[in-house]
Amino acid sequence: HYKDVTGYEIESVLLKQIHENHNIEILTHYFCLELITQHHLGIHVDKSTKDINCYGIYAFNTELNDVEKILANVTILASGGAGHIYSSTTNPVIATGDGMAMVYRAKGKLRNMEFIQFHPTALYHPGEYPAFLISEAVRGFGGVLRRKNGEEFMYEYDKRGSLAPRDIVARAIDSEMKKSGEDFVYLDIRNRKKADILSHFPNIYAKCLSIGIDMTKDLIPVTPAAHYMCGGILVDDYGKSSINNLYACGECSSTGLHGANRLASNSLLEAPVFAHRIYLDAVKNFMNNTIPENIPEWNAHGVTQSNEDILVTHNLRETQKLMSDYVGIVRSDFRLERAMRRLYLLHQETEEFYKMNKVSVKLCELRNIIQVAFIVIKSAMARKESRGLHYTTDYPQHQHSLQDTVF
Repeated sequence: HYKDVTGYEIESVLLKQIHENHNIEILTHYFCLELITQHHLGIHVDKSTKDINCYGIYAFNTELNDVEKILANVTILASGGAGHIYSSTTNPVIATGDGMAMVYRAKGKLRNMEFIQFHPTALYHPGEYPAFLISEAVRGFGGVLRRKNGEEFMYEYDKRGSLAPRDIVARAIDSEMKKSGEDFVYLDIRNRKKADILSHFPNIYAKCLSIGIDMTKDLIPVTPAAHYMCGGILVDDYGKSSINNLYACGECSSTGLHGANRLASNSLLEAPVFAHRIYLDAVKNFMNNTIPENIPEWNAHGVTQSNEDILVTHNLRETQKLMSDYVGIVRSDFRLERAMRRLYLLHQETEEFYKMNKVSVKLCELRNIIQVAFIVIKSAMARKESRGLHYTTDYPQHQHSLQDTVF
């Protein structure tokens, strides 16, 4: 680890090496729309099709406002999670489930999408989006969760107190907030010396101080926020998806490594390990992959430029709210069914709008968010038990057998 910014350090080193390698071209002004498969050649493809082939992507050039086809012998998705299906998330704004949605539309397989990790301690700062993460290392360093009146409460939920696993802590905080009517609880690290806090958590200390909280003297207001998707695109031990010539890596993938509840930092290890495995597998096979010559250009016939951006914004907020209200930390059959009915209407509206109007990033992100939200609800409804990050009041116990949900 490097202080409280290990991921940033890894990313910085990798980006430096990428920019120094002239064989790598970074296209920063493109947004991926769809995977190109034999469907685009007029061949029928559905979930039962055994040999779906990926030939590249259709991508929206945001500088030219045009869609281009980018053909490739091998395509790798590293598109991140889907935290923005919820109103509050620690994820960057681009985490809209794009890769997962594209694979689902291309009739590929997704697995265990109901297992969404809510980090128990995001900094409560109304108006800030996405939410700032207060690492659980603060609790590991002696931080204690308290009610507004200063009482410690975690031992009422688990014998490990504030050191309990994330799913238990998140449910406990959710319960406390519902009982008190407050939007947050407090995290207390005042028992540690200022020098130790500055040494271990310089980034967190600076962030808190910027909004008037001195964590060496003050309690930190925290609230749960969507943090990590443990499910995703079904892949094997070498990152291969159910679609030929298509790999997936990182949070958009489901390697099985995280099971029903990810342990801290394991995803940081998973990404480079599986990236290397994907390279080893892809380099053996990519020269043998052939791309048909008659792949069509993107069909934008009959669409118009819309001035109704408010519809996209409204449907996004409505989707995020219903997911937060009904498909959050604690679920039930009634809540899931209600969410599905409301999401169905939003899906219909958005698909009609998409077919009639020119492509935009915001519209496509909304479409992907609704698609992923639908699969999350569908997966949650299929799991008739509570396990890891999926907790339902109708089925509070584990089943004896382990079973994946695959769509």
